[in-house]
Amino acid sequence: MITGKQRAYLRGLANTMTPIFQIGKNGVEETFLRQLEEALEARELIKIKVLENSGLAAREVSDEICKAIGCEGVQAIGSKIVLYKRSEKKPKIELPQGKNK
Repeated sequence: MITGKQRAYLRGLANTMTPIFQIGKNGVEETFLRQLEEALEARELIKIKVLENSGLAAREVSDEICKAIGCEGVQAIGSKIVLYKRSEKKPKIELPQGKNK
């Protein structure tokens, strides 16, 4: 689980990114989930565009993907979602650490 500070940091990183995947009328399928897992392992942070013809809201798609592959939904705004999952092999993004209480 990421903190609010870490989420804000990741949103900042994703701000300049372009979506590398699109979700259309087929919705979220098994092959799509495998591709997402591979992309998250390689990049850790990805942006996805949810097309209008999918009939799904960005938040719905984000929640469904996160549940299926165990990633973190960073942001769902408009038709775009941002997902984060720390790479198991080569972590690239260093998240800011919150204060320990």
